[in-house]
Amino acid sequence: MTAAAIGTDAGTVRHTVHAVRTADGALLHASVDGPADAPVTVVLAHGWTLAQASWDDVAALLAPDVAAGRLRLVRYDQRGHGRSTWGDTDPVSIDLLGEDLATVLAELAPTGPVVLGGHSMGGMTIMALAAAHPELIGERVVGAALVDTSAGQLSHPPRTAAERLQERLLPAVGAWAVAHARRVEGWRRLVPPSHPRHRRVVRGILYGRDATDAMVARGAEIMAGSSIRAFVAFYPALGAHDKAQALAELGTVPVEIMVGDTDKLTPVKHSGRLAAAIPTAHLQIVPGCGHMLPQERPDLVTDAIRRLLPGS
Repeated sequence: MTAAAIGTDAGTVRHTVHAVRTADGALLHASVDGPADAPVTVVLAHGWTLAQASWDDVAALLAPDVAAGRLRLVRYDQRGHGRSTWGDTDPVSIDLLGEDLATVLAELAPTGPVVLGGHSMGGMTIMALAAAHPELIGERVVGAALVDTSAGQLSHPPRTAAERLQERLLPAVGAWAVAHARRVEGWRRLVPPSHPRHRRVVRGILYGRDATDAMVARGAEIMAGSSIRAFVAFYPALGAHDKAQALAELGTVPVEIMVGDTDKLTPVKHSGRLAAAIPTAHLQIVPGCGHMLPQERPDLVTDAIRRLLPGS
């Protein structure tokens, strides 16, 4: 662990950096802001091919709460993302990420109430935690924000000859890409995040009409930091994710569900299914936004997290 005192516009906060070791040897890079005796800890999990930096805007808006001692903020890189390593488990799964989150809680927030926030794959990670460790929900976890995410049905059986061919070829293509990662990375560098074509693709897939160029540029930079292996290894894990039957475990605590109205990766219908299955859920559909609400509308995401804090 390394520690420092960081000055912010809201005041000086204690900042520590940790390497949390999982059971299979992965080292999860985590950042903690705020005092150990804060009345609640907020833990944020990011999405596929992103990193904890995707929560930067929300963290900045929560900084006054951290500086005032009202909460402690924990962010971490999911395994194989950011500065975290892979561990020995292969293939990876969303269930494995749920166990990683349980380890992060045990190491960095062993006591006191916890509010969880998960974006995209991070929301799925929270669902996996609830399925495997229902005893934590209500006892430790007192609220959850599920942002642009899904309980499953992200893939479907192939319906055409082209889709059947794609299903057969994809594993081989993915394995080739990982085996020749250096060559593939060289191709990626030909169209870097600063390239207008790169940003157009990122905007088209991830962002809504109201996203600024600065938002898209920052998101492209974060994604560009992900390895080819992260793209390839977690793709089938997302398709296999199915936690519809476990959502009732989250129904014992307040849940905030948020989705952009033009989210292409986890469309509104997925959040609608979450809200229908979780009786304590509040659903917010945000106009003009896509899949990146922590960047596109960090104010609304921060407000949702604050509503989940004890005593709010």
